[in-house]
Amino acid sequence: MATRTNRLAQPKPNRLVYPNRRSVYWLDELPPERTGTTTKIQLTSRWSELCCSKKLHTPVTFSPMWEVSELALRAVPSERLCHLAQPRVPAAGWQPDRPLLTALNRATQTAAATARLCQLAQPKRRHHPENPGHRWQPAPAVTHLPYKASAHMELLSTPKHESPRFEGERAVCWPVSKAARSCVASRRLLELSAPKERRPLFEGYDPYVVSRAARSAGPSPRIQQLSLPLPRKCSSRWNE
Repeated sequence: MATRTNRLAQPKPNRLVYPNRRSVYWLDELPPERTGTTTKIQLTSRWSELCCSKKLHTPVTFSPMWEVSELALRAVPSERLCHLAQPRVPAAGWQPDRPLLTALNRATQTAAATARLCQLAQPKRRHHPENPGHRWQPAPAVTHLPYKASAHMELLSTPKHESPRFEGERAVCWPVSKAARSCVASRRLLELSAPKERRPLFEGYDPYVVSRAARSAGPSPRIQQLSLPLPRKCSSRWNE
């Protein structure tokens, strides 16, 4: 027991006496001195293998013609292979492509345009603001073809007339009448135009108070009818 006590009573050795300490750990002896200027690294077998250049393989060119084996020459296709080799049959409702230029029938080739159709075929009259001196010239009159339009076509081609009650657009500025300028508001009108006076909250005003008339009011039959859900949205158990 005395020996253990004497060993623990010994002071701890000073580890800071070693000069030029290069390690953060405590060492019992000085590190060996370096003789060389650089650190020597020994390559492993794998590193040596990766340092070697890759071997380039020369591509092997094959001839476009190759020999067919005797087994392939004497092979006989099966029934399933012959069935798969047949071209696919088009669908039942398939029709060949329509030609780009379709043939016109005799009635289309000899059709004559009506006067209304010729009028609609004329170009619209356009205004050119960049060229104010340019005047629009009407298109030359189209000779009427020998075709008589029906009464219904003439009625549709007639433009609509304005209504006798049409007064035209109202001017942006219009004069104010003398009666409106000399009008004096009545006492009731001044009372309605004045804002409603309300006391602020700190003076005892309660905006959520419900009046006695509102508490004793009863809904009308129409309001009760509107408050009920729609019959199509009610399930059968609620109807029971």
